[in-house]
Amino acid sequence: MPDVGTILLAAGLGSRFGPEPKLLALLDGVPLVRHAAGAALGARPRPVIAVLGAHADRVRAALAGLDLIHAVNPDYRLGLATSLRAGLAALPPSCSAAVVVLGDMPCMTAAHIDRLVEAFAGAAPLPVAVVPVQDGRRGNPVLLNLRRLAPDIARLQGDHGAGPLLRGRTDVLEIPGDPSTALDIDTPSSLAALGGHAV
Repeated sequence: MPDVGTILLAAGLGSRFGPEPKLLALLDGVPLVRHAAGAALGARPRPVIAVLGAHADRVRAALAGLDLIHAVNPDYRLGLATSLRAGLAALPPSCSAAVVVLGDMPCMTAAHIDRLVEAFAGAAPLPVAVVPVQDGRRGNPVLLNLRRLAPDIARLQGDHGAGPLLRGRTDVLEIPGDPSTALDIDTPSSLAALGGHAV
């Protein structure tokens, strides 16, 4: 089994959600970011790096007691790419791949993460990434082959994850996704549809 870690991206402003911190909004009485962290910690990859930025102290408090390594991204206002790089920098050098988990995906489970890792480990040659696909669209979380993508990720800028690096490539392994891999919370109405609410 390749050495795989997890990066939980929890640094963004979530400006489309409104003035209150999106990741602290409650679903079933639990902050969105803690739902995502629980899924990450229930899966096999270790360590789990939580990248903090906007509202860092409050997000850290929402994650209290969990077996996470916190990495603070002081450049979070410059976009998601900076948080991805901060998370990768906190991983042990032995990690050959990383699962990237978004903090605003509360319906994702540990099984989604482990399926990515199993698909990666069973592929030959190892793909550049493993992504879930639902209704023809790529979703999250994704697994990135750091041995092949690290130099490209280092050059990413703006509010982009690895999506632009993977577009059009034939060495990306696509696996079946489901509605949970396509659902992230961007607005209060999308949270309300699940029965959640802002703090």
